Amino acid sequence: MGGTFDPLHHGHLVTAEEALWQFHLDEVVFVPTGQPWMKADREVSPAEHRYLMTVIATASNPHFSVSRIEVDREGPTYAVDTLRELRQQRAGDVELFFITGADAMLEILQWKDPEEVLEQAHFIAATRPGYDIARFEKEAPTSHPRVSVMDIPALAISS
Repeated sequence: MGGTFDPLHHGHLVTAEEALWQFHLDEVVFVPTGQPWMKADREVSPAEHRYLMTVIATASNPHFSVSRIEVDREGPTYAVDTLRELRQQRAGDVELFFITGADAMLEILQWKDPEEVLEQAHFIAATRPGYDIARFEKEAPTSHPRVSVMDIPALAISS
């Protein structure tokens, strides 16, 4: 589950738990962004602080872990680089799932190497109350077979 996590909140945890069960995942790895290139125009807490907040918030769930993969990377961090590295780290035929908000999913075509990003993982786009799912379905690459929409009806929280 990638995100800035500034801060990680209950909505992130509920979304991760729902994805774990709805998609029968073995674990959810939280990946706090290092230097998020899409948020260069706003102040973001230091990566190490966001990493530690995420470790503390996820510690009670044995199916959750936190990766330093982006926190330790120099320069701007891109999902495509992270997915390549995760695929190299995990030997065998492991399927990667990338959990994100439907709002972020709308921006995926602006990401670095978006087609490769979509090929590297199955994307789970989480929605929340008040979110215009029709807009998401119209604009996002939902026709891509590796993009699933996951409705989170109880979430009215956003960082």
